[in-house]
Amino acid sequence: MSWSETEKLKIAELTSGESRQFLTDEAVVLVPMGSLEDQGTHAPMGDYLGAECVALDMARKAREFGVPTFVTPSIPFGGSDYFGSTHGGIAISQTTLVAILDDIFKCLTRHGIKKIMLINGHGGNVTAITEVTHRWRQTTGVFVPSIYLWQLSYELLKDILGTEGAAKSSGHGGDPLTSIGLHYYPEILRLDLREKPSTSGKVRGVDVGGINAISYGGAKIQAPVEALEAAPHGVWGGDPAYSSAETGKELSSRLVAIGAGLIRDHVSKGFETT
Repeated sequence: MSWSETEKLKIAELTSGESRQFLTDEAVVLVPMGSLEDQGTHAPMGDYLGAECVALDMARKAREFGVPTFVTPSIPFGGSDYFGSTHGGIAISQTTLVAILDDIFKCLTRHGIKKIMLINGHGGNVTAITEVTHRWRQTTGVFVPSIYLWQLSYELLKDILGTEGAAKSSGHGGDPLTSIGLHYYPEILRLDLREKPSTSGKVRGVDVGGINAISYGGAKIQAPVEALEAAPHGVWGGDPAYSSAETGKELSSRLVAIGAGLIRDHVSKGFETT
């Protein structure tokens, strides 16, 4: 049985027999990851949900290009940062996240699976991803790219909504995640609990400049400002009232096109140098 004869995208749903058949050295494996933190009082805390949905759509599209592509279970807990103030949130240390990524790579490559791509939905994961992927390239030659979905989305939103429109909705607790959620899983959002973005506040006698930042003399300065201090309702910079399922659909379509194209043109070829 060929991989093209199965509709299963999730490795968790493969039987062990199917795993032996489909997860060959030709297979591409996507690893979605995110966090469990405040995304605004209206949105689910697990932004890994959005990362997984996008990863699955990337896998579907890559299969249309003839690339056997599968998705691991999501890493739901993000690397700890300034969202420790989230009630109910769960984060893990950077050391733990590095170890998890290392172990995932070891398990996959042990069986010859080296075409791996990370689909990341949390800024706090970037440090660990950078450490692990650089070390694996230097010591084994395995080259693992990572698509940081939401960072990429801020630029895509400018094209989708225009610069002014994107400025209204873009920010923590707004877009891209609210529109992504309205597209993929609207039934678990609570728009009746939606709050306006925070625009002011002080910490240690200084104006808050955002999450992890203070403002002084017109400059934004990095500082250990907790998310709850900057945005009591989890919303900073963009108003979720401007988010929509239509925006989420268009945004996800563009993210999927970029990811699936990268899989087809480079990941599936092992990033050949010739």
